[in-house]
Amino acid sequence: MPLSQPAQPAGTGAAEEAGPPAPATAATGQQALPDRIAALLRRHWLITVLAVAGLLLRFASELAYRPALIYVDSLKYLYGASPGADPLGYKAVLALGNLEVVVLLQHLLGIAVALLIYAVVLRRGASRWLAALAAVPVLLDAYQVQMEQTIMPDVWFDAMIVGGLAVLLWRPALTVPFAAAGGLILGTSATVRDVGELLIVPALVYVIVAAGGWRRVIDLGGALVLAFALPILCYCGVSAINTGHFWLARAQSTSGRLSAAADCATLKLPADVRPLCPTPSEQAHGPDWLEHTKLSPLHAAAIPPGANRNALINTLDSAVEHQQPGRVVAAIARDSVRLFALTRDQVGSVTPIARWQFQNHYAVYPPWVNLGKNHAIIVGVQKQAFSGFQFRKLGRAQVDRPVAAFLRSYQLGGGYTPGPLLALFTLAGVIGSVMALIRRAGSPRSRQLALACLLFTVTAVAMLLVPDVLEFSWRYQLPALITLPPAGVLGFSAIRSARRARSESHGERVIATSDVAWVPGAGAESPDSA
Repeated sequence: MPLSQPAQPAGTGAAEEAGPPAPATAATGQQALPDRIAALLRRHWLITVLAVAGLLLRFASELAYRPALIYVDSLKYLYGASPGADPLGYKAVLALGNLEVVVLLQHLLGIAVALLIYAVVLRRGASRWLAALAAVPVLLDAYQVQMEQTIMPDVWFDAMIVGGLAVLLWRPALTVPFAAAGGLILGTSATVRDVGELLIVPALVYVIVAAGGWRRVIDLGGALVLAFALPILCYCGVSAINTGHFWLARAQSTSGRLSAAADCATLKLPADVRPLCPTPSEQAHGPDWLEHTKLSPLHAAAIPPGANRNALINTLDSAVEHQQPGRVVAAIARDSVRLFALTRDQVGSVTPIARWQFQNHYAVYPPWVNLGKNHAIIVGVQKQAFSGFQFRKLGRAQVDRPVAAFLRSYQLGGGYTPGPLLALFTLAGVIGSVMALIRRAGSPRSRQLALACLLFTVTAVAMLLVPDVLEFSWRYQLPALITLPPAGVLGFSAIRSARRARSESHGERVIATSDVAWVPGAGAESPDSA
């Protein structure tokens, strides 16, 4: 079945054109599958070439760094560091095998996500070359490949997002079973990263706009919400049994963001709170440093005897929120547009981008990740913030330096999705989403494209803007690769389809109003001569 076509009803379409079936023989049976595969690859040659290039990049990553790249947050899933900081659904993946097996699965999953994006965009009516464009960032972006090589849940989280959206969009008309299946996948993503709880918003927006009547909205929306809530409630129930907390994870603090944005010179604060407000030089380190470093005034400033530091921090947060909301909004806005910059440069106020870049050596993060004797990976596990470390050995680091140098050169030399291109995708996605909200805009094909564009665009807003409210990190920009390119391609295709439909409609009106029935001939009179 071609990827760009919906399933044909039995007894119609392609089945009739094919004529009577050939006699079944062992020889024809053996040849049929290879021939079909060869025809499929020829038809979709562009995405095939891109997928092969993506596989080669991932093979190089596997060769360059063994057994895997370990980041500070990897210890949460490997050893239970900082309990309650994040959901632990990723531990189920780690149980599948050793680190090299997990990384291999993550690379294969990255390829699968790209192919699924291609298939969904194609099925909604975009051309093959545009559908391939939507999948290119996932296949060839070095930041995506680097994350797949790292023991982190982000690749699985993104895969669940694409999987859930694909189910919701797979058929032109959403049905209750597909709404429930999509909701279940999206809800499960929240057990990997708790920001997945927000995915119910774009899914419901899509249902409301696409359903076509409040009765269907209630049926589809009810199935979606119930299925979405099921894995979250199950996880929270298990958490309550094991820890006494009915949660996915602890609520994320906004103290770093608020204190980084504050103008402490004009902020009205109680005397015991003022020492916690950072100086400009301390604010230059950014929200992440202020939130998590023991040198931050939030954690290191002297407080009166008997005072509760958390209560003082809450007072500071409240003062910034109520007295200087404009500064907070401006700081979030500045961070939200960093994704669209022409180049990716290090900025002192954000988490170092080098953490998400390939290195010529095995990356370490003292005291959490170090290399010991014979390149043994030594990790330091903290059960609580600013507590003592328990050091453990985690395999032996091996780096193929020439391959690592190639990957680093590729990444730093432009092997990532350019910010201006992402901005164009965003613009087209916004226009396509507006078209989806205008129910009579365009042809049925353009509406199908616009509805899919709406779902991807709203998902992008939820997954990119909300993390920026807490702190900017290039890690949290990774969902841009799975949402903005499909949104842009679908939006552009919807615009082009609508323009084509208007042009054809205009041509039909011209023909309908012209005097095509009167043909002058011998002895004939013009209608105007009477």
